[in-house]
This record gives sequence, structure tokens and C-alpha cells, in this order.
Amino acid sequence: ELQQKAEETELLKVELQMLETERVRLSLVEEKLMDVLQLLQQLRDLNISKRALGKILLSTLESCRDPQPGKAHLFEVLDTLYQELTACKLLQSQPMEKAQSRQSLSNPLVISC
Repeated sequence: ELQQKAEETELLKVELQMLETERVRLSLVEEKLMDVLQLLQQLRDLNISKRALGKILLSTLESCRDPQPGKAHLFEVLDTLYQELTACKLLQSQPMEKAQSRQSLSNPLVISC
């Protein structure tokens, strides 16, 4: 009975470790998603065309067509989209003080379903 309890304890430790790993992964995905959403909000405020935004999205999806081994595909897509959005000329030409004032807002993103 004591050995069975020890085995159960060990299994619970392994499960707890897996849950903690998953929590960290989800936290990283959430952080990257918030970064992407903030960039999309800035581009919307700068009146980016739907066509230009579509090109950015298609470029992202094309470059993430084949997932890289050892890297979470969702995070890879979000990271690539973030890089594509930051490379957008419209954001790069935006005055610096305007970008900083937007970032100082508490959280301008509201997601409604």
C-alpha cells in the first residue's frame, strides 16, 4: 500500500510538471497574441487597406506552411505574423510619439464575440 501511494505521488508530480509546462506555453502564446493584436489595432488606426493587410496575412501563412520540427506551430504563426506586421512600412513611418502614446493606454484592445 505504501509503494502504491509512492507511485501515485510520483505520477501526480509528473502530471503537475506537465501542467506547469502547458501553462507556460499558453502564457507565451497569449503574450504574443496580445502583441499581434496591438499591432493590428495600430494599423487599423492608420487606415491600412484590407488588401495590404491580406497580403501580410497570406505572406505569413505561406512562410508557415510547413511547421518546423520542435516548434509549436501556433506560436510560429503568431511570431511570423508579428514580424510581418512590424515590418509594415505604415507602422515604420508612424511618428514615434504617436506610437508611444498608444502603448501607454491601459489596454485599448477589446475583443467581442
